[in-house]
Amino acid sequence: MRYAKRGRLRFTSHRDISRAVERAVRRAGIPVAFSAGFSPHPKISYAGAAPTGVASEAEYLEIGVTRPCEPARLREALDASLPPGLDVVDVVEARNGSLADRLEASAWELRLPGTLLETVSDAVGQFLAADRVEVERMTKKGLRRFDAREAVLGLLVFEGIEQRAAGQTPPQPCVILRMVVRHVTPAVRPDDVLTGLRLLADFAPPSPPEVTRLAQGPLDADTGEPIDPFDLDRDAKRGGDAVPVGEAVGGDL
Repeated sequence: MRYAKRGRLRFTSHRDISRAVERAVRRAGIPVAFSAGFSPHPKISYAGAAPTGVASEAEYLEIGVTRPCEPARLREALDASLPPGLDVVDVVEARNGSLADRLEASAWELRLPGTLLETVSDAVGQFLAADRVEVERMTKKGLRRFDAREAVLGLLVFEGIEQRAAGQTPPQPCVILRMVVRHVTPAVRPDDVLTGLRLLADFAPPSPPEVTRLAQGPLDADTGEPIDPFDLDRDAKRGGDAVPVGEAVGGDL
C-alpha cells in the first residue's frame, strides 16, 4: 500500500500513524492476519518511513490478510477510515520479493522561503563539487559522523511560489531544492544536506524549509530517478503495465 502524509499530518509521529492505521484496518473490516505467540499483533509492516515533520506522497506499508481482497475496494475502505491528510493512494497485491529491498532512493522537494536563488545555487555548486561532505547527527546509537555527499545522486535549484493556505497573505516567490538521495546506512536526510550546505558555503535558510518526499523506489538507470516500486507487482498481474510515480491507480486492479 502506498499512502500520503499531508498537511498537519506531517507532524504525526510514526508510532501515531501506526496506531491510526491499525484502527482504520479494524474499522474498515479488513481481514488482517495476526502473528502467533503470546502477544499476537496485526501483520502490518512499514518500509522507509519519512521523519516526523516531513510531508510525503510516497510512504509504503504491507498488510497481511487471511483471504484474498480486491485491491481497489480495500483502498477505498481504508482511505475512508483514515483521518484526512493520511490518504491511501494505491494498493496492489504483493508478488515476489521484498518491498523494502525495492526502495533504493527517494526524491525530495525542499521549499526555502526568504532565500535568494543565486545564494542557494552557489551553495549547491560547492556541495556538488565536493568529494566528501561530513556531517554529524544524533541517532539512536549516539552521535554519528558520516558523508552526506556520496548518497546525493541529483540536486537541482529553481524558483517557485510559497504554498499558503486560503485567506493568508499572497504567496511570495521562494527557492526550491529538489534532490534524489540513495538509501544508505546511516540514512542521509534532507536536513543532512542542508547541514552540508551550511558547513561548505555558510548557507542556512532563515526559516525551516517545507520538506516533501515526492517518490521512493528502485532507481531508473536512464533517468537517475526513483520509479514506482509496484511496477513489478503490476507486471506479474497485468502483463507489464507500468504506472508512473505520483499517479494513483483506479478500480481496474
